[in-house]
Amino acid sequence: MTETLHIKGMSCGHCVKAVEKALKEIPGIHHVQVDLATGTATVETASALDRETVRRKIEKAGYELV
Repeated sequence: MTETLHIKGMSCGHCVKAVEKALKEIPGIHHVQVDLATGTATVETASALDRETVRRKIEKAGYELV
């Protein structure tokens, strides 16, 4: 499954790396691609994402899942 997440608060390459790292730590996510220009992250998963887990990881990294 592929899902696009909208993330608020990214402003630089470091932000992109931090979001990628946070998302890759979530079990079941196989691939992550973060786009700074659009403020999105595209993730590939084996099954449906637990949005609350994603939200906690993103917030812990210092950003907001919109």
